[in-house]
Amino acid sequence: MTELATPNAYEALSDEELRARVTALEAEAADIRARGLSLDMARGKPSAEQTALSRPMLDLVSSTTPLEDDGAVVDNYGTPDGLPSARRLAAQILGVSPDNVVVAGSSSLNLMHDLVCRAFTNGVAGQKPFWRQGEVKWLCPSPGYDRHFRITEDLGITNVAIPLRADGPDMDKVQELVEGDPAVKGIWCVPKYANPTGITYSDEVVRRFAALRPAAPDFRVYWDNAYAVHAFGDTDDRLLNIFDALAQESAGSLVYEFGSTAKVTFPSSGIAFVAADDHDMAEIRAAFAVERVSAEKFSQLAHARFLKDLDGVRAHMAKHAAVVRPRFELVERKLTEGLGGLGVAEWSHPHGGYFVSFEGRPGSARRTVALMADLGVKLTPAGATWPSGKDPRDTNIRIAPTYPTLDDLAAALDVFVVAVKLVAARLVLEARA
Repeated sequence: MTELATPNAYEALSDEELRARVTALEAEAADIRARGLSLDMARGKPSAEQTALSRPMLDLVSSTTPLEDDGAVVDNYGTPDGLPSARRLAAQILGVSPDNVVVAGSSSLNLMHDLVCRAFTNGVAGQKPFWRQGEVKWLCPSPGYDRHFRITEDLGITNVAIPLRADGPDMDKVQELVEGDPAVKGIWCVPKYANPTGITYSDEVVRRFAALRPAAPDFRVYWDNAYAVHAFGDTDDRLLNIFDALAQESAGSLVYEFGSTAKVTFPSSGIAFVAADDHDMAEIRAAFAVERVSAEKFSQLAHARFLKDLDGVRAHMAKHAAVVRPRFELVERKLTEGLGGLGVAEWSHPHGGYFVSFEGRPGSARRTVALMADLGVKLTPAGATWPSGKDPRDTNIRIAPTYPTLDDLAAALDVFVVAVKLVAARLVLEARA
């Protein structure tokens, strides 16, 4: 994160100077408002340039394509775990054995939802269903992914915010709660290029996860490795394989790992997958057998033929990086030029993923997002990166720079800089009143 310890430049101004600054910024805001902008920087979606990279995949399955994959029939029921070629591809992305992967559907979030619901209605590892156990708690490293939090909240599970640090969740707190409270049944994790901070869990943090000895035998780590191959910097962060760490600890069933090609090929039309150890995978297969007879295999066949293997995935993602990198460089330049040295904010500098995490002064996030909406730029709602949308300090804003064009992104960031400065100056004046 950029250093925020610099004294707030506005605090050094006299009341008269500060009011003049606010007046000038309000005039800038009025000029922006008059332009009638309509820009969207709310969700981490691939741009049209990125989805175009995968259009050749659409030509790989046609009426003349042999509909067979290593003995599996593509055009009929069967192969509920996914096509062999798709399972091999998913296994290479996650670094596990194909025997421990199920490929199903297009959304890893859907797979997560299925497994939480299954735990709620039927239980995990022979334990009572969650609904029969009284209060159930789930740990939520924050700031984090709002859609994760909504899954557990929707089921009436108590979400518990855990601080997310530069190397991962606060593992002292995680260990205390997981090993001391049998009501804690799970934790959400985005271990590489985390949403929204872009950090990657350190080896020590991964090993501490593997070393957990939960008080609840039905506790599971939901390891959402959504950005496993999404580097755009000069170097790719290295994430220790959680299953390798578990093997070193001789640990039993503990982790469900998820992934997808949602931001590799086409959002909503990719392939999704889940991996687990032998025992958990047998339970997952049994659960999925109730809800599906067969995987959706045409998409799997196309993906396996298009991406082929991990080397093919990396080559494809290098093309994505060429599109994404300039957008993140633009964010860094605009924020540094507009806010650097003011002491009113800090922001992350990720090497991959889809977001920049922005931290303003306490009490500023909701005001800034509301002002941005008034000026014609849509952002993710303030507080969304915390359970129930309640950022305790009201500081975090998730910036999603991938979807807009570079020109639109530049315009949105210029507005953002004005909004941040105006809100910060007003807060200082209010504090003096």
